[in-house]
Amino acid sequence: MWIAVAVLLVLATLWLALIMPARSTAAQRAPFQNRTFAHRGLFEADQSIPENSLPAFGAAVNAGYGVELDVQLTKDKQVVVFHDDNLKRVCGVDARVDAYTYAELQEMPLLSTEERIPLFTQVLETIDGKIPMIVELKSGGDWKTLCQLTLDLLNAYSGDYCVESFHPMLVRWFYLHAPRILRGQLSEAARYSKKYMPYYQSIMMSRLLTNILVHPQFVAYHIGPKCLAARVCEALGAMRVAWTARPADDHMRLTKRNDAIIFEHYRPEPRF
Repeated sequence: MWIAVAVLLVLATLWLALIMPARSTAAQRAPFQNRTFAHRGLFEADQSIPENSLPAFGAAVNAGYGVELDVQLTKDKQVVVFHDDNLKRVCGVDARVDAYTYAELQEMPLLSTEERIPLFTQVLETIDGKIPMIVELKSGGDWKTLCQLTLDLLNAYSGDYCVESFHPMLVRWFYLHAPRILRGQLSEAARYSKKYMPYYQSIMMSRLLTNILVHPQFVAYHIGPKCLAARVCEALGAMRVAWTARPADDHMRLTKRNDAIIFEHYRPEPRF
């Protein structure tokens, strides 16, 4: 019996070591706590103002929300703001973003509007430090170069920002190279993530078993039931970020259970 208890204690200790978050300072958390963040900017449900476009970010600034946005590289190593790895859904071209130069991408309308894929520098100029920003780094392609170029741009920017990614190694890159920046691990239940990654990876990501390498200071978790690892991680001090809230969700309930909320398709009261 005592051997079994000892084994369980060792396993529990190892599990806690695997999922342990890193500590953050009050100054790091302050711009993001008790805030609502417009998902891909404050875009319209009918995409008349398209997602991740300059008008969407300008609308978020005017409304007083923070923003969540996505960055990735073009073929000529320009940092652009765009969510999908593939251009088909948004631009009607069945190819990866990094198959084209920035100039070539400017020939492709966003969702049949007059808008085009913006450079990250253009988005930074639009936001101009007026609202906080959550920057998600996409993991496809040359992600190390993406991390370095994104960091260079952020170092020259005077507003409030934090970084996050689904890919643990991108979050670890910022832990190693820019520990002053608040960093987060995106996560969700394995039943979602197994659709686009090997099952063993979806289990590790959903259970936060890579935290020992990543040292995230917040966990951005898909809205819905949270696994035990996510709840324990939050109890150990990780900031609680919920994504992505929609009109059918109970916004007040989410507010009580999370430090920050990423939302789309409705207009919650801005939180400051």
